[in-house]
Amino acid sequence: MVSLYVITGYLVLLIGLGLVSNRFFKGTAADYFVVSRSVGSFLLLMSIFGTTMTGFALVGSTGKAFSSGIGVYGLMASWSGLIHSAVFFVIGIRLWAAGKKHGYVTQCEYFRARFDSDSIGYLLFPILIMLVIPYLLVGVISAGKFLQPTTAGLFPEAFPLPDLPNGKPHPLSGGIPPWLGSGVICLIVLSYVFFGGLRGAVWANTFQTLVFMVTGVIAFYMISSRLGGFAAASQAVADNVKAAPRLAREGLVGQLQFLSYCFIPLSVGMFPHLFQHWLTAKEAKSFRLTVVAHPLFILIVWLPCVLIGLWATAYLGELGPGQSPNSVLGRMIGQLVHSPVLSGLVGAGVLAAIMSSLDSQFMCLGTMFTKDIVIHKFGEDRFTDKQKILIARIFIVVVVGLTYALAIYLKDSAHVFDLGVWCFSGFAALFPLIVAAVYWKGVTRAGAFACVITTTLVWCVLFYRDILAEKPVGMEDELLIAGMMPVTIMIAVSAVTLVVVSLLTPKLPEVTIRKFFD
Repeated sequence: MVSLYVITGYLVLLIGLGLVSNRFFKGTAADYFVVSRSVGSFLLLMSIFGTTMTGFALVGSTGKAFSSGIGVYGLMASWSGLIHSAVFFVIGIRLWAAGKKHGYVTQCEYFRARFDSDSIGYLLFPILIMLVIPYLLVGVISAGKFLQPTTAGLFPEAFPLPDLPNGKPHPLSGGIPPWLGSGVICLIVLSYVFFGGLRGAVWANTFQTLVFMVTGVIAFYMISSRLGGFAAASQAVADNVKAAPRLAREGLVGQLQFLSYCFIPLSVGMFPHLFQHWLTAKEAKSFRLTVVAHPLFILIVWLPCVLIGLWATAYLGELGPGQSPNSVLGRMIGQLVHSPVLSGLVGAGVLAAIMSSLDSQFMCLGTMFTKDIVIHKFGEDRFTDKQKILIARIFIVVVVGLTYALAIYLKDSAHVFDLGVWCFSGFAALFPLIVAAVYWKGVTRAGAFACVITTTLVWCVLFYRDILAEKPVGMEDELLIAGMMPVTIMIAVSAVTLVVVSLLTPKLPEVTIRKFFD
């Protein structure tokens, strides 16, 4: 039980961090939503990196490496390390400048002003929420699926599972069930976001990023040591007839599929929670450290997870009935990190990575609802700062409840990695819109509407085919179109629609253009 006590102590510490951050709360809406735009270089780096490293990066990448091999690192980590930093530099700093100059807090506020249209804000709001929900589900599902194998055997009477068909005990029997683990994590995140606002999220993200990076390195060292060292663990995979093909990319990941994955990291340009984090920066120089260090941090986090997933193919073998690739990381830690204290610390680190995204996303949705729907509809002066904060908190509670219910409903039907890829693909498909808004004077209101509507329709159709629709036996792998990821088609449709319609429709008023290109 020592490891569980360590994890519990860590979660209690997070609640305390939220309460402490509340002591520094200035009582204003600006402080609750964007920390009074006062965040420096180090906190900006840690909060941005923390919010991009979710259960997708740890639980999802380990499970995907277990299923598809070491090529997973090249699919996401290599591309992300380079493209994320480029987007922060090319898009993030310009949006920060516009937000600071005009007082924007959310994406919808920016797009409303940029295209001189109230309607585009009302159009984008439900679409952005629709795309954020799968991102939230990645974190909530990951938390439950990690806690169960990590605590397996601790509660044999409270949470038993039936034996496997071969008569052996179920490896997850006695572990905290996903419905309970996910619920606890949701409540913990809700507590410090509720009281501390975005300041609580920034502080928690900084602390949690440090925790999961340090504990991730510890876990990697201990697991590789238990497997006989880096070379021995990799050799075991090479010697295993079923696991050996996963050492190579060829045959498991096609060339066009590999290349088209480069479009997915463009999603950071349209993440509403990242937009909000960018606006917290004190000055443009605060972005320097983030642009430089972000690729290195991705290497530190992703490489150990992918290798652990690869080694698991030889150590765990084939997964039995009722077992998901989402549980691979938890099982490897639970079975190979024998020190209860270190096991608890590593478990806390994985949960830290999961929660460091959930908090920013919950906070972002509460901010969007308050600013883009309620205040925009009834007027800025209609509500006091205290009432604005209350509205945001109520909506955050609703979103947390809805996300939890969906996570329990989906259970094992959604692979964390695939669900994350679809979420990112949707945001990436809208990337041409933000590029045009920032750099192209000729983009029009009609072009923006056409881009958003067509992109959403294409995403919905392809998402349904890949995730929701029943697939023929043997066709369960992710959807490819002409050997490429669906995001390729979505970005092409988005860009072409935006450009063609903008060229054929009336330009925006000169006063609007001068406002953003002075």
